[in-house]
Amino acid sequence: MEAREYVWEGAIPLQIRLHESEVTTLPPPPPLHVLAPRVGYLPLLIPHLKPHFGGALPPGEDKVWFDHNGLPLKWFIPTGVLFDLLCPEPQRPWNLTVHFRGYPSNVLVPCEGEDSVKWSFINSLKEAAYIITGNCKNVMNMSQSDQSELWQSVMNGDLEAYQQVSLKLKLGVLEDEYIVKKNSISLRSRESSGETDMAGQVKTGKIPVRLYICSATEDFDELEDAPQIDSWDKISYINRPVEVLKEEGKCFTLGDAVEALLPEIFTDKSFINEDVSKTEVEDDKNAPCVSQEDNQDASGSPKERTEENCKAVKPHFSSNTAELKLLRIHGIEPQLEIPFSWVVNNLMHPEHFLHICVFIKVAQGNPR
Repeated sequence: MEAREYVWEGAIPLQIRLHESEVTTLPPPPPLHVLAPRVGYLPLLIPHLKPHFGGALPPGEDKVWFDHNGLPLKWFIPTGVLFDLLCPEPQRPWNLTVHFRGYPSNVLVPCEGEDSVKWSFINSLKEAAYIITGNCKNVMNMSQSDQSELWQSVMNGDLEAYQQVSLKLKLGVLEDEYIVKKNSISLRSRESSGETDMAGQVKTGKIPVRLYICSATEDFDELEDAPQIDSWDKISYINRPVEVLKEEGKCFTLGDAVEALLPEIFTDKSFINEDVSKTEVEDDKNAPCVSQEDNQDASGSPKERTEENCKAVKPHFSSNTAELKLLRIHGIEPQLEIPFSWVVNNLMHPEHFLHICVFIKVAQGNPR
């Protein structure tokens, strides 16, 4: 099984309880246990929730939202990313609370169920297409049937169906450097015989990345000792494309990509935790790359939205006080030396963004 298949089949066991203030029956309804796809979104679980908890709810209009330890969960962030952000020490099952009343509009943008999630996804896909190709015509010109099939494939976690539609968008941008290395001998022989092709040229690519940054002043060696996130204000994020410059004889790595996004940490290599393969995550401060307000009304061109959203919420730490403690993608804690092309081709989300979660230790004198 290929790595991407494992990613798409990845799921998080959830234990969901109805908030005690909304329980109107005795005994209260038991928690709901469900497997949530990592590439999915929490509102897509609503069809499972209403039949289970509906009989215990007070009168009123349903407006579903979730919290973890009292923190309202941003519905437009993929479920797997939320889990990686909020659970440095993975909790299984992940204990969540569902609410049908009292929507926290001061924290969460409105969500009208599946339709809101779908258009959030499509708008993110448009933005990714613009970053990769310079325009989003292929996404804008999708037929209604292709758009529906693409969304259904995401909802159902069907990688094969997804690939059949997504290939039409022509958003693949990176050659896998493992394959390139395997073919290097034959390429050299062709070059020596006078053949010319694109292989000899320097190629570039821009990769849409959403980097979530949790910084803490307390040091820790064990994941269970990582500080708990109780506010989205404790999370910074960077929405900035990573430009991949391919140089002959050099592999552009995950570490190179993170360094491009967080040069403050890499100005002095001594501040990087050498055992960075043991990485994990915390929460995110704001909507990933595209703000949810933009997703709701889709105002402005993809170029305008991209330029605006790529003005990242910059982390507040200086170059000589920060240490990268944890890094996690899809629950995986990869080595920084891994080729970035492999990471992108196998670990990007269906909307063609690569979500990276990092936890950074900063000195006491330099809080966020």
